[in-house]
Amino acid sequence: MSELPDGGLAAWPHVFVPGEPGAPVLLTLHGTGGTETEITALATPLDPRASVLSPRGRVREGGAARWFRRMGEGVFDVDDVIVRAEELAAFITAAREEYALADAPLTAVGFSNGANIALATALLHPVVLTRVVAFSGMYPFGDRDPIDDLTGVELLLLNGVGDPMAPAASVDVLERTATEHGATVTRIGRPGGHGIDGSEVQAAQEWVAR
Repeated sequence: MSELPDGGLAAWPHVFVPGEPGAPVLLTLHGTGGTETEITALATPLDPRASVLSPRGRVREGGAARWFRRMGEGVFDVDDVIVRAEELAAFITAAREEYALADAPLTAVGFSNGANIALATALLHPVVLTRVVAFSGMYPFGDRDPIDDLTGVELLLLNGVGDPMAPAASVDVLERTATEHGATVTRIGRPGGHGIDGSEVQAAQEWVAR
């Protein structure tokens, strides 16, 4: 497992908002150009009781925060995806200890680039992260399959069927590959493109509550 940056957890900008005693944890992960603060608003409609853990992506692209490097739109630096997923897994492990969350169920909720790093982390580190709500996410490993056994992993994939930034063909690969490795995948499509709509928030709320 990768180590956290020098200075430990305190050196990684993030927000932690404690929830009700015994409540689950929502790990909220912003999209490109987003922030660790604005994405926390997504947690309240999903589970207002939950603790919220929200880190900032550590890669910069033209001044915008991201989770991993890319060569172009939809063309990811897969080696960097793998490294950054390992770092996020280390962050989750350290945050659980720091905030006394060891026994709390945790679900990652990501949008776009945040969905992709959540998916990569669950697919590569299922001991650390087993549940992901992915809004406008896609398969994060290009033409590679670095995945092992995913028994116990649950993914909710919420996509616009006409999304050019997270094409349906890539979501097909994600659904098929994760399922082949043992994950339980729920996929919901809607008309339209990149983004989050109310029907998806409602579906995510119901799925998180299961």
